[in-house]
Amino acid sequence: MAGLTEFTNTVLDFVRLHPNWAALIVFGLAFGRSLAFVSLILPFWAMLVGIGTIVGAADPLIFWTIVTAAAIGAALGDWLSYWLGYHYHAQIQAMWPLKDHPKLLENGHKFFRRWGVWAVVIGRFSGPLRASVPIVAGITEMPWLRFQLANWSSAFLWAFVLLSPGTFAVQWWKEYFF
Repeated sequence: MAGLTEFTNTVLDFVRLHPNWAALIVFGLAFGRSLAFVSLILPFWAMLVGIGTIVGAADPLIFWTIVTAAAIGAALGDWLSYWLGYHYHAQIQAMWPLKDHPKLLENGHKFFRRWGVWAVVIGRFSGPLRASVPIVAGITEMPWLRFQLANWSSAFLWAFVLLSPGTFAVQWWKEYFF
């Protein structure tokens, strides 16, 4: 755990020292957070929230650039996960953790059948479902256009919701206490 904390702190310190790289770093973190299996291992959420706070403290004018970078990274990561599920569904079902926990995929199918396109939106905001919904959308062969509409619209909403609290809290703090 200490290694992940150090990694998170290193990324945040780098953004503080080099704010011009923030959009590219946020894009990469959001992309990684959206990839199936990768997001289960690395603490991208904490880094993204921290960067939202740093951006608010450094320059609130770049907030929308950071939101856009996060949204594009998240949408492209989900798009890749969907594509992998669509084209490699048999191979993916034979991989860890799905091969060891077949209920995960079965529950994903149930969730997807129940919520349809909204599963993509709900999944983007739910930690446990986050990485699996796009792959399940691909495995269940959700129509491409429906997936992309839900994917891109929810990516922009997610990026705003994730990054704005830190940015707006810093703005409020500066306005009332400094």
